[in-house]
Amino acid sequence: MALRTTGLSPADTLRALDDLKADDVRWRGGRAFTLAYHGGDDVIAIADDAYRRFSGDNALNTDAFPSLRTIQAEVVGIVIDWLEGDSDAAGFMTSGGTESILLAVKGARERGRQERGITDPNVVLPASAHAAFEKGCYYFGLESRRIPVDTDWRANPDAMAAAVDDNTVLIVGSAPQYPQGVIDPIPAIASIASERDINCHVDACMGGVTLTYLARLGHDIPPWNFTVEGVTSMSVDLHKYGYTAKGASVIAYRNKQLRAYQTYVTDNWLGGVYGSSGILGTKSGGPMAAAWAVMNYLGDDGYLRLTAAARRAAERLVDAVRARPVLSLRALPATTLVTFGAADPAALDIFAVADGLWRRGWYVDKQGPPPSLHLTLSAVHDGKIDNFVADLDASIAEASGAATQANIGSYATIE
Repeated sequence: MALRTTGLSPADTLRALDDLKADDVRWRGGRAFTLAYHGGDDVIAIADDAYRRFSGDNALNTDAFPSLRTIQAEVVGIVIDWLEGDSDAAGFMTSGGTESILLAVKGARERGRQERGITDPNVVLPASAHAAFEKGCYYFGLESRRIPVDTDWRANPDAMAAAVDDNTVLIVGSAPQYPQGVIDPIPAIASIASERDINCHVDACMGGVTLTYLARLGHDIPPWNFTVEGVTSMSVDLHKYGYTAKGASVIAYRNKQLRAYQTYVTDNWLGGVYGSSGILGTKSGGPMAAAWAVMNYLGDDGYLRLTAAARRAAERLVDAVRARPVLSLRALPATTLVTFGAADPAALDIFAVADGLWRRGWYVDKQGPPPSLHLTLSAVHDGKIDNFVADLDASIAEASGAATQANIGSYATIE
């Protein structure tokens, strides 16, 4: 389509955008169990205001924007404290978990190449590790060695160790892994990397905030962070359970030497020295400032409150699923991710249940194998689970009598 000849008024422009959103899921009302995280209207207001103040500022060169250098340093410092890193730990802000994971893969490749001369690198990771690792291997030319998980959905360290060879540059664990919401045995995985002096990345994009505060709330959390010897890097998404604006994640390393392998510097052009900490060149200050603002606005007490609310919602949903014989809970969630399927897939199409929920205004992820519904519970869902369960029951009843088979859908799209 061609651009309109005459521009719209501000009011008409915003009205048109509102019209475009008419069919979007109402995530601020707690109707989405994926993709969006809501810590309260006050949190959104702080994030939006901070974002607007810095949206046009560019973190490509913080000599021109020293405020963004300070913002990044302080945000990364808070995350490293959550991860129990020491004074040597360092990191960068990124645009999201995918970029953080891509950089972990790229950094591991560079370290293997520079320190050990590896030209045919591979990554050993459980089948449950995030798809972004697959994307990183594809982008940067590494072999992905996916290892089946145990019956409890956790990574199998012995099988992973058997897949490691002299070309392995990275071993991966998750805290928690996304599909079933369980924490991999991080000490056992990290020990494999430590013995060979190679990188071990813990994907804590979903759990970096919640695990920290669940532990402070008294929950029994297995070792998962920089207190585990052998863990070299970790990723934490702030736009998930940090409740900040979209476009904010942190990749943290045990030390600056490890961090250096992810950066890129060149002067092989006519424009002078170009240096980049990540995939992006130009990087808006908006998400960075919004993250700083929300984190400082909430403080420890705010994150304790929001984490407790999200966990209450998750526990309420788990109880509801376990009380329904037609459903099968995939695993007890370590944090706030709940996955379940049909107890008898021949009798109930669980994806048809998801379609019924969407017709009733609830959006959940379809995933598999095995065919399952995945729900990410956040603070906004506290107090809304009973309404959801009522519509879940209605959708189950509807799907039980349906003759058609629903489509699996997708976790993300390319349209």
